[in-house]
Amino acid sequence: MAHPKYRRVMLKIGGEALAGPEGFGIDPHMATEVAAKIKAVYDHGVQVAVVPGAGNIWRGQDGAALGMERATADHMGMLATVMNALALADALRKKGVETRVQTAIAMQAIAEPYIRLRAIRHLEKGRVVIIGAGTGNPYFTTDTAAALRAMEIHAQVLVKATKVDGVYDADPLVHPDARRFEQLTYISALNLRVGVMDSTAITLCMDNDLPIIVAELASPGVLDRIVRGEPVGTLIWH
Repeated sequence: MAHPKYRRVMLKIGGEALAGPEGFGIDPHMATEVAAKIKAVYDHGVQVAVVPGAGNIWRGQDGAALGMERATADHMGMLATVMNALALADALRKKGVETRVQTAIAMQAIAEPYIRLRAIRHLEKGRVVIIGAGTGNPYFTTDTAAALRAMEIHAQVLVKATKVDGVYDADPLVHPDARRFEQLTYISALNLRVGVMDSTAITLCMDNDLPIIVAELASPGVLDRIVRGEPVGTLIWH
């Protein structure tokens, strides 16, 4: 890769990316696949930070819908993201990639506390930084955490890796005739109530001029193509 367009990337992955065929738990083979995709761009000098979700283990909103206190349910989700962060870090280390796991909730025995300047320094030293526990606050999604951390570490793009190859005007898994967008403005994405990313995250990116690329993680070479600047998935921008 001669001249990547993006040299520092924030990658947001759903917890489902680490799950097996049943869609629950952590499958080491899936973690290895995700690690291989990250290593492919890491090997070209691209700095990568990752914020994992927790949908393969626990969703705070689901717990709240069943009568659990929302803050408690969200804190459980934050802990689940740390499990995913540790699994991905292990898979990356086995591929020879140096990593650091940081968390918004202090748990020094297993990870560093999230400190913005330390995260930036790790990236500059060629380490992949995996940030768990979301923002550390209930009522905020890991999408919002990814947008916030992307701004803090001066990422050049936020890549939202999903199960679909972009943003559609309807759920393509339910509506086969749904139309995919190659590009959307922030306002259009907000008006469409884009299901792949919450409105708080989109608004935060809009207010700070951070481009968002929504793409399918399973697509071959997807991260390579994105950092080269190829049109992949849906770009949400001005």
